[in-house]
Amino acid sequence: MTNAILKLPRAEVGRVPFRVAPLSQVLSAVLDASQDTGPSRRGTAVHFVPAYTVALADTDTQYAGVFRNTESAVFSDGVPVVWAGRRLHRQLAGRWERVYGPDVMEAVLAASTSEGPRHYLLGGSPRTVETLHSIIRERFPQASVVGVESPPFRPLSQEEILAQDQRIAASGAQIVWVGLGTPKQDWEVARLAESLPVVAMAVGAAFDFMAGTKPQAPEWLRASGLEWAYRLGTEPKRLWRRYLWGNPRFLIAAARTPRQSRTRRR
Repeated sequence: MTNAILKLPRAEVGRVPFRVAPLSQVLSAVLDASQDTGPSRRGTAVHFVPAYTVALADTDTQYAGVFRNTESAVFSDGVPVVWAGRRLHRQLAGRWERVYGPDVMEAVLAASTSEGPRHYLLGGSPRTVETLHSIIRERFPQASVVGVESPPFRPLSQEEILAQDQRIAASGAQIVWVGLGTPKQDWEVARLAESLPVVAMAVGAAFDFMAGTKPQAPEWLRASGLEWAYRLGTEPKRLWRRYLWGNPRFLIAAARTPRQSRTRRR
């Protein structure tokens, strides 16, 4: 079975190659990939990248390499990324939509049945991930959550990493939702996809938004590209660098994107 996620076209903003497709097509591709049970099945790393992550990748070649792996998929989590992508790659402008991690997580859970896919929650504080699990059971009772885990807020030892992977494998999970924050979660989904035949999804603040432990910007602000201002206002101490440094740096990274870069397919 060919991985539908990896068949989507790629186009760069800064150093990050994004997969470009309407949200509905992305959801279908994720569900198809999660159901692949063939003997040669490989893991897939899925990243939801906003402007700040593009800015970080522009300053860190190793980090940029996480997204450039042809076995991974990067989607436009932020409206400014969509605007830049449409301007830089006009041949894809009609297909380039925001593919927002929290929206994808909710839609995939809503589309799940008792037959699958099976879900594993990895990340967040113990309170957040347990609250999230309870909310999923209430809102999406047909979705099968086979594991819930809040890793320590420190680097794991090799023994701890192996034990974590063994727990995920034993659970039979097909999708692992990872909410560890940027950039840690991007490294982790890349590692998980190398180690296990799962679709590993780096969804960041989706855990907090769905659990209600952090406020989410109103829909009109999200659609206008001003979600960053709302989040900065709610968490200025934690997020000031993300936006006050990251937004200008994103503009620099986008301006450096080669105009002649071609849309890529795997």
